[in-house]
Amino acid sequence: MAKSAELEARTEMRDGMRITWNEPIRVDDGLVLRADVYRPVEEGRYPVILTYGIYGKGLSYQEGYPHQWEKMVADHPEILIGSTNKYQNWEVTDPERWVPHGYAVVRVDSRGAGCSPGFMDPNSEREIADLFACIEWAGTRPWSNGKVGMLGISYYASNQWRAAARHPPHLAAIIPWEGQNDRYRDSGYHGGILCEFQKLWAKHQVRNVQYGLGERARKSPNTGEGIAGPVTLSDEELARNRVDAFEDLKKHPLDDAWHRTHSADLAKVEVPLLTCANWGGQGIHPRGNFNGFTETASKEKWLEVHGDSHWSLFSSGYGVSLQKRFFDHFLKGADNGWEKTPPITLNIRHPGEKFVPRYENEWPLGRTRWTKFHLDPGAMSLGPQPVARAGRIEYDALGEGLTFRMAPMERATEITGPLAARLFISSSTEDADLFLIVRVFDPEGQELTFMGSTDPNTPIANGWLRASHRRLDPERSRPYRPYHPHDRVEPLTPGEIYECEVEILPTSIVVPAGWRVALSVRGKDYEYTGPLSEFGKRFHYATRGTGGMTHNDPENRPPQVFGGKVTLHAGGPHDSYLLVPIIPGK
Repeated sequence: MAKSAELEARTEMRDGMRITWNEPIRVDDGLVLRADVYRPVEEGRYPVILTYGIYGKGLSYQEGYPHQWEKMVADHPEILIGSTNKYQNWEVTDPERWVPHGYAVVRVDSRGAGCSPGFMDPNSEREIADLFACIEWAGTRPWSNGKVGMLGISYYASNQWRAAARHPPHLAAIIPWEGQNDRYRDSGYHGGILCEFQKLWAKHQVRNVQYGLGERARKSPNTGEGIAGPVTLSDEELARNRVDAFEDLKKHPLDDAWHRTHSADLAKVEVPLLTCANWGGQGIHPRGNFNGFTETASKEKWLEVHGDSHWSLFSSGYGVSLQKRFFDHFLKGADNGWEKTPPITLNIRHPGEKFVPRYENEWPLGRTRWTKFHLDPGAMSLGPQPVARAGRIEYDALGEGLTFRMAPMERATEITGPLAARLFISSSTEDADLFLIVRVFDPEGQELTFMGSTDPNTPIANGWLRASHRRLDPERSRPYRPYHPHDRVEPLTPGEIYECEVEILPTSIVVPAGWRVALSVRGKDYEYTGPLSEFGKRFHYATRGTGGMTHNDPENRPPQVFGGKVTLHAGGPHDSYLLVPIIPGK
């Protein structure tokens, strides 16, 4: 093990900011975390924007995430104007957009990541205790006005929900931008089916910024120093100093106490909040953003929903303007009319990556026409009338499954909101995994997909359910959102018919006249079959429509159990249907 000198904090003036590199923050167990602090040159007391996370505060966006950076600035060139972009980091705000606007920006490397030593245990309770301490540290500095806001994407959003539930006295407002809050349902086990994302995530985004990489780590372009601490550890030492997040996840296939300690108690969140969701992020965050709006106790809360990639709109002119209006009101006390902003801002999707903004007052929308489209196995159709005659159709669980199509739309039809399905199935084995994909096809039969959060060919909506997890919680379920406790396994008797209610995550699409909506039912992940863009070919999370949210772990899905034959029953006494939120024009 080789060591170099311990880190020393130092302050300099550059690019119109007073910057302190590697400011020490001592937490309750004596560990010293390291933060970079950006604030105005002029002495004063300023509101603080704080992030605490795992991605390495010294790693430049352009070097660490070149695919995302290139696509973002190509799609939103305004990002290149008004900032040198030298201080850009992944999933956190650009200080050059905020310090001149009268804010201090604090970026803390989480325990065991970047320049903060310690054992790396992502999303643990220990991290939230650290985050609480960092909020209180920032709120009591002589340069702070005592009001701390949290703003960031994904990791830097998810921990906002959990920190807010603990009520740090100096936390004044949060903007969780595309951030989950239910570790089991949102990303760990979709419908009870293990998601493999964390395996990819650790490889591409975590191990390369672990504290202890030392001399082997990348260098900060702003300081010339290594981004992962002054200590150089061996691979074996590094492995002993972190958890294997995916293997930990695999040890907890049911929603047990471990998952609850890694999730937020939304009923305890009372701070003002702006929760920002992505229509195209079905496999990881939007469920949390929608639930964060409907289930928190906050009396001042707003929901914004957009499209595009996971990272672009956050840094775009649209995103920064939205964020500043909210924080100016709650952190500066600005009389800017924010309180008159309607509770809901939806960017309604249209074919061609077109989004039309619209304000609403509630979620789901009060004027929704909840419409059942019934599955007909004889015609392979989805229709508005129940099917009188009972039918059945079998499919190979690991094959292409079944696709049921509506008649072409007679007029442009908006679908916006959560969806759900009720299916009756039997299996040749003791279990079955259901993958439901809501799809849209043009009159020539070409499928419509969008740039989603992590994949350029994202379908309209996804839902999942492991049939042995079919039991519902009647108190928490809604007709448009079945809620499964996932606390026990109830195997199937081969050949017997079971009713399965499936949650399908919220979506928005205006389907043009002559186009069709379809529902695919299968036993494996969706796979886009059309041509791929260069970005789709190169981006490491792009997986033909799932964006890295795959479900192929052989231990969780042994082929002898999940590779059998599944029979879908519909019509007559087995009324299988898709519940669709159709929105009439105002």
